[in-house]
This record gives sequence, C-alpha cells and structure tokens, in this order.
Amino acid sequence: MDKRVLLPTDFSKNSLNAIRYALDLYKDQSCEFYLLNAFNVDGYSIDNMMVPEPGEQNYEATKSASENELAKLLDILALHGDNPKHAFHTISTYNSVLFAIKDVIAKKDIDIVVMGTKGATGADNIVFGTNTVDAMEKVTETPVLAIPENARFNVPKEIVFPTDYKTAFKRKELNYLLEIAQYHKAFIRILHIVEESELSAEQQSNKELLETILENMDHSFHTLSDLKVQSGISAFIESRESDMIAFVNRRHSFFGSLFSKPLVKEMGYHSKIPVLTLHDIS
Repeated sequence: MDKRVLLPTDFSKNSLNAIRYALDLYKDQSCEFYLLNAFNVDGYSIDNMMVPEPGEQNYEATKSASENELAKLLDILALHGDNPKHAFHTISTYNSVLFAIKDVIAKKDIDIVVMGTKGATGADNIVFGTNTVDAMEKVTETPVLAIPENARFNVPKEIVFPTDYKTAFKRKELNYLLEIAQYHKAFIRILHIVEESELSAEQQSNKELLETILENMDHSFHTLSDLKVQSGISAFIESRESDMIAFVNRRHSFFGSLFSKPLVKEMGYHSKIPVLTLHDIS
C-alpha cells in the first residue's frame, strides 16, 4: 500500500465530506484508510484521572454505539464506489480527538491526517472545529489536511504556498506538498506578502533555495504589498480560484503567529479551500 491515511470522524456531514474528499484525492493510489472515532462517556471527563473501565455499562454502550456508527459509515462509503486500491479499517477509542490521532499515527505509521473543519454542532469554535485547529498546530508527526465544510473535490491544479522567505526550507519538510502537486500535476504558486521594499540577503538566499527545491515542479513566484497577511492570502486565492493552500507551521517565524486567533479563524475555520499544514522537521 502506498499511503496510510487517517480519517477522524464524529459522524457529521462535514467529516463525511472530508472523508469523501480524501477518497477522491487518492482515487488512483493504493491506500489504507483508518476511520477513527474518539468517543466520550457520560459521567467521565477526558481530562479527569477517573476513566471508565471496559465492562462498565456506560462505557460498553457508548463504545457499541461508536462501532455501529463506524459500520454504517463503511456502508455509506461503499455507495461512493468500490475502489480495489482502497482498504478500510475502523478504530473506536475512548480518548480526546488529539491524543487519539497521535496514538493512531504512532501505531499505524500514518502518512497524513485528513479531517473536516466543523463537526456535528456546526459552530465555528466548538467541538470538531477546535479539534481540527488543535491537530493543525499540535500534530507534528504528519501533515494535516483540513477540508472546509462546503468544499467539494476538484482535482488540485493550483496550490498556494505563502512564505516570508525568512527561514530556509528543507526539501523533506516540503515532500508532501511536492508529492500532491506532482501526483495531480498541480502548479505551486509561492506567495510573498511584502513587509519591506526589498528582500534581505538572507531572504534572497532562502528564496533561491526554495527555487532549487521546486526546480522540477511547475511553479511561479508572486508578491503582494499593502495588505495584511491573512487578507492578502485570501485575496490571492479568491482572485485565482486556487484549489488548496499549504504552509509550514513554524512557531518562530512568519507563521509562528498563524495560530493567533484572527488567523486561526481565517485559515482553520473560514477557509473555502483545503488547508494543508506541513511541519518543521528538525
């Protein structure tokens, strides 16, 4: 199998949409898909030292309900069309979404996490939305691809990659971006929101390094000025009708502030296109 893809679900329409997006994204690729439901038990808190024991009535009832929903989900996905290149596994676990994701990544050697940006509540900042942003920020072992609520799959032909050129990129941390772009023959559009009139010597060197990394890919460099970062990115994407945005989450750089509240809402909750979060690999 080429890819091992983790698909967290709370059985909402948005999480089903994200799963279908993943199936289409890897339609022609051999994949193992892991459907994960992290459940809670009434009367217990994930943050509490008191945990329910297998065999307890509430635990068994909740786990059974979770497993039944996962079985129904498999039936729904069967209607999506049988793909001999795709295999499915279900995981039902008592845990927080974030720790369940990290646990499965470690045990199943997961390549990428694909999840929706909103959950069953449909609220901007409740349940699954918060879990997705947590995953984008804190799941550093694999890339996380967040699928907006109303996003429908289009073969990605243009992926926007914003950068300030203040840090040198490593080829290995961009591998997943390059792989998706190559797989779908997508153009990578590097976007720089101008802060200074000219690039420093270090920025110019980092830009040249990035160009070297992308030398075998279809790519182009773009610059916007007189705009704030989040509005500049949004304006660029909307004007070009881009299909995906990708960035490297680094705490001490241009995107170190990405997870400040306004940008979380912009990129995590309100983005109209899928957001691919890559991570700094030390």
